[in-house]
Amino acid sequence: MPYIDGVAAALVDGEGSVVGWTTAAEQLLDLDAAQVTGRPARELLADGQADADALGKRTGEVRLRTGRGAPIEVSYQVLPLAGESGEVRALVLATPAETVARRRQDEAFTRELFLQDRLGLAVFDSDLRLLRTNTHLLPYTGLPDDLAGHRLRDFLQPGDAEAAEAILRHVIATGEPVVRAELPIRTLDDPDPGVVMEIQAFRLQAPDGAVIGVTALFGDITELHRYRRRADVLHRATAAVGGSLSVAGTAEDLAGVLVPGLGDRAEVDIAEAVFTGDEPLPGADGTFAVRRTATAGPPGPDGRPLGPLGREELGRPAAATADPPSMSAPLHARGGPLGRVTVRRGPGQGPYEQDDLELLREIAARAALALDNARRYTREHRAAVGLQRSLLPPAETAVPAATTASVYRPTDTATGVGGDWFDVIPLSGARVALVAGDVVGHGLQASATMGRLRTAVRTLADLDLEADELLVHLDDLVSQLVVEGSEEERERGVADPSGATCVYAVYDPVSGVCQAASAGHPPPALVHPDGRVEYLPVNPGPPLGVGGLPFETVDCALRAGSVLALYTDGLIEGTSRDLDEGMAQLAARLGEADLRGDLAAAGRAIVAEMSTAGQSDDVTLLLARLHPVPPEDTAAWTIDADPAAVAGVREAASRTLEHWGLGELVFTTELVLSELVTNAIRYAGGPVLVRLIRSSVLTCEVSDPSATQPRMRRARLTDEGGRGLYLVAQLTERWGSRYTRTGKTIWAEQPLDPPPLSW
Repeated sequence: MPYIDGVAAALVDGEGSVVGWTTAAEQLLDLDAAQVTGRPARELLADGQADADALGKRTGEVRLRTGRGAPIEVSYQVLPLAGESGEVRALVLATPAETVARRRQDEAFTRELFLQDRLGLAVFDSDLRLLRTNTHLLPYTGLPDDLAGHRLRDFLQPGDAEAAEAILRHVIATGEPVVRAELPIRTLDDPDPGVVMEIQAFRLQAPDGAVIGVTALFGDITELHRYRRRADVLHRATAAVGGSLSVAGTAEDLAGVLVPGLGDRAEVDIAEAVFTGDEPLPGADGTFAVRRTATAGPPGPDGRPLGPLGREELGRPAAATADPPSMSAPLHARGGPLGRVTVRRGPGQGPYEQDDLELLREIAARAALALDNARRYTREHRAAVGLQRSLLPPAETAVPAATTASVYRPTDTATGVGGDWFDVIPLSGARVALVAGDVVGHGLQASATMGRLRTAVRTLADLDLEADELLVHLDDLVSQLVVEGSEEERERGVADPSGATCVYAVYDPVSGVCQAASAGHPPPALVHPDGRVEYLPVNPGPPLGVGGLPFETVDCALRAGSVLALYTDGLIEGTSRDLDEGMAQLAARLGEADLRGDLAAAGRAIVAEMSTAGQSDDVTLLLARLHPVPPEDTAAWTIDADPAAVAGVREAASRTLEHWGLGELVFTTELVLSELVTNAIRYAGGPVLVRLIRSSVLTCEVSDPSATQPRMRRARLTDEGGRGLYLVAQLTERWGSRYTRTGKTIWAEQPLDPPPLSW
């Protein structure tokens, strides 16, 4: 039978023989009473005479033989007994020496534990009444002199007592110990500010398993708790204010950390100049224009909402006040003030300590660096957006040949700039050029490269080149830019213009023909007046910068009311669709859109519907609603190379202008046509085509078969000629010439509401 912890007993007579043997003795030595009774007790000793000598003592330790063959060390005690007939007897009690040693250790541990001055100890019964505690560890006012028999609620704040008792009840009910639970402890007499206790508890059970109470170990960790809280607030503040490049966002993040981290209310005031990216400068009185940017918690004592606060002094050092409890610190970075942060506590919270002020000063210093980064970013972002806006035309334009609306969405949303571009370029003869292009890369460097290409396209468009010829010149320019690109530019990540794409389309509202050519760019989409959508049959040439390969043009007759859509591949490509699928989706969206109404709204809706998650490329969409010039607003005459025909042209033009109600332009128009037609007959021969176009301006065109461009020069007093083009330039708003497939055309434009002439 296994041994059960207990005290073994044997009754020995005066001769030293065993006359009585308990069950506990049988279990201890694994010998039953029949084996032992009547035998000398010394036979149970394992070491012979030495142990026999030990039995002469009243108490001691010996080794006994067991029925298992292995000896056991026991502690014994001999109690003399007087028999009824005067015979001598003794009661020998024995317990395993190991058990006795453990009991002595337990007693010593318990005794010393209650004497410790660095560890609190409290023993509760099962009803959570205090049985015993080292009361010297509770040096707080409001505690009874003798805690025995009291409950926690007798001397602690009700909420604190209930929280502590809930932990102890849980331990009693489940037997699960609680380790390092932290609780605020405030007495009834001294509720503010109290202390923070770390509590560890375990259940007490009797040998039979009955629950008899619970023991709690506790320690004052108020200072450690404050240190942890301050470190946590500092860590969270550092992480929060570093996650935004917005001035207002940084201020809001800061206020959100300070409440409840350091107070019940926080106010962040920022100098007005910071919001525009400028460095705050004080006025003559040393104050700054300040805006209350963020608050957290209930309204402050001044009741001032978000918005301008007027002028304040920002250079004051960090300081705290006791009544009401508040403290503030300057937001100061890189040698200059940016604002100020203030935190406040509610009633009964107690004043701020020096450690709190130091913590706020540290948080303010880190927040100021984040604010300064946001300020510098704001300045750079404003410059980048300004550059982008200067490089792109207005989002909506209106020219005689078209009404346009565009949507531009860069991938680099941080800077708001990218490598896509579009343009709407008015040309002579009421025509308009529509352009869309894409530079490889994103961000400011791609935008700068885009600006160079857009400027080149505008310059070439001013020469009135055919679409394919313009792309040839642009291709040559890109090749030169690639060769001239320095190693330094490549190291700085300047966008490489090679691989850029471009589509160039020219719409003539008089003939209704659109000519288009592409350098590696997807073809424009044409939305017919009936809503049918098709893509212009443009054969894309190589991307710009490849060099040595031709570009092809396509001429398409467009009906009045048609809409032309130019776009970049970011609109039709994505992670979830290929190019063909994207073009089909775009055609469907264009067909469903209301392109007769608000063109800009329709463009935004199309881009929103086409956008995919995780946009990886810039997106551009240019919609152009085309307007033809009615036949009644044009007039044309073909004449032979005969100087006598000039008078007939003047007369026909005068009649046309009178019919159009432009009689005030007859005189200047006759002079202009006389000079242009005479020059054409004299230097180019015939036939000569004369055309008048009435749109937003009056255009006079003279076409001849010569490819020689005219040149304006200032004639000397002795020269007989050379004043014709100079006179034309003075009489018209602008003039120029363009090559055609059969020669050249010289044109001049006059405003329809000309200012009065002053001679």
